[in-house]
Amino acid sequence: EDPSSSSSTQNSVAPDLPGFYYDPEKNRYFRLLPGHNNHNPLTKDSIQHKTMECRRLRLLEEEEKQIRKTTRAGLNSSVLLQKRQLGLLSSTSYCRLVHELKVNCMQRRKIEIHSPDSSVAGTNNFKIIVADVACERIFTVNDVEHGGCKYGIINLSGLGKESLTVEMYDNLYFTNRKVNSVCWASLTHPDSHFFLIHFIKLCLMGIAETPGCASLLPASLFSSTNPGDRPGMLCSFKISTAWSCAWCLNPQADNCFSTGLTRRVLVTNVVTGHRQTFGTSSDVLAQQFATQTPVLYNGCRSGEIFSIDVRQRNRKGQSWKAIRLFHGSAVTSLHLMEAEHYLMAADMAGKIKLWDLRTTKCVKQYKGHHNEYALLPLHVNEEEGLLIAVGQDCYTRIWSLQDAHLLRTIPSPHPSSKDAIPSVVFSSRLGGSRGVPGLLMAVKQDLYHFSYN
Repeated sequence: EDPSSSSSTQNSVAPDLPGFYYDPEKNRYFRLLPGHNNHNPLTKDSIQHKTMECRRLRLLEEEEKQIRKTTRAGLNSSVLLQKRQLGLLSSTSYCRLVHELKVNCMQRRKIEIHSPDSSVAGTNNFKIIVADVACERIFTVNDVEHGGCKYGIINLSGLGKESLTVEMYDNLYFTNRKVNSVCWASLTHPDSHFFLIHFIKLCLMGIAETPGCASLLPASLFSSTNPGDRPGMLCSFKISTAWSCAWCLNPQADNCFSTGLTRRVLVTNVVTGHRQTFGTSSDVLAQQFATQTPVLYNGCRSGEIFSIDVRQRNRKGQSWKAIRLFHGSAVTSLHLMEAEHYLMAADMAGKIKLWDLRTTKCVKQYKGHHNEYALLPLHVNEEEGLLIAVGQDCYTRIWSLQDAHLLRTIPSPHPSSKDAIPSVVFSSRLGGSRGVPGLLMAVKQDLYHFSYN
């Protein structure tokens, strides 16, 4: 059973009475008081939080003692090797099961973060981490104490050392806007820049608000060179309320990015400044460009997923929509598979579905994800055959891409809360081509590495 799921113990021991809570330890009922503005600890939220925290601590203790059950019966290295030698397993099945075994054996180790500026490391909570294509660097968005966010880059070259240390470079910019979405961009060379979407800025008095903005920053801002030699912000576009962003790598729409706004999609060329606007019937919360064609996939608050060919001119109405798919809740994340025949999508009901774009049908569902209102990303590693997602309950779950089997549920090292949802990166080459494989988890002020070998 998923450790974070609601327990059915109460119903199995005693009947559920409206307005009362049954304590199995004391074997009696206690009255629940409605609302939160009272001193009675027996509210539904407090009971649920206590139960979740007990399970998290229990699971952490089991992981420290390396007490973990395999997800499939008889899954161990010796049995797999024996079956492979006897010809009972194909090479594809053998590799897939070996990856499952590696996932089950991952152990958490804390990473020490070094910085040229001693005041940078460990002072602010991680909000978002995003790796470049080569997984040599990680762009970070950190909360600052007085509100807003600041940015940094972590160099992963030190992960190959026994001490598990990394270097973090900060920059001089910070914003009092909330950062909603981040993606790496390519102008002069792959991953030379990164693109950020800022939400609207609310004044402290709560009286007025200003539009958000889309910023394109050069990665060379974050380096150990003389600050005077660093380039400034490349460009910044003022936009209305923005939810998502995506960068196009197809040469037919070179130097273009997209922003998902309230009831419209805006495609902009950063060199010429030319803009295309596509009206929608709902807010666009998730986006991704295809690489083989200049097609943009969009996920909406209404649950609709649609594609746009950005080569076409603006049209009235919504006749420009090509592929259309539908979820029952707001779509929070999209991931286009490598062959671009399948699209992975997650929504605010905790549903993760794999869609066949040729037949426009759902072919797989990955169960166990938890989400109610957060914009949570998906992480797909097709080389290892794994799907990774962090739930709103702060549990990191890993599934098998092939059969949608839940392989492992990893608890957060910190108590669960809405401001402590981990952000993760998974790769078989953290730190470059000669890097170490594993899962990186950033939560609060800490960075952890789960070795995958």
